[in-house]
Amino acid sequence: MHCLLIYDIPDDRTRGKIADFCLDYGLDRIQYSAFLGRLSANHQEELMLKLEQRMGATPGKIDLFPICRQDWGNRLSYEEEGTDE
Repeated sequence: MHCLLIYDIPDDRTRGKIADFCLDYGLDRIQYSAFLGRLSANHQEELMLKLEQRMGATPGKIDLFPICRQDWGNRLSYEEEGTDE
């Protein structure tokens, strides 16, 4: 299942570790604090547990949104790539 993971973490070190976990799970960075990819329900839970443990008492918020096949198919997207001059 596709999932979107976003976070708002003020601490640079913690934010970097959270990003590393996301990349380790095969998620692609789509924005500075947003990752997208395919994870099974078990892997989603496993990743969130690891992220919660890493966060500890550090202030911040992490949200993981599972996206069903129908909603993924209905998504709207726009991307404009710049030209290399």
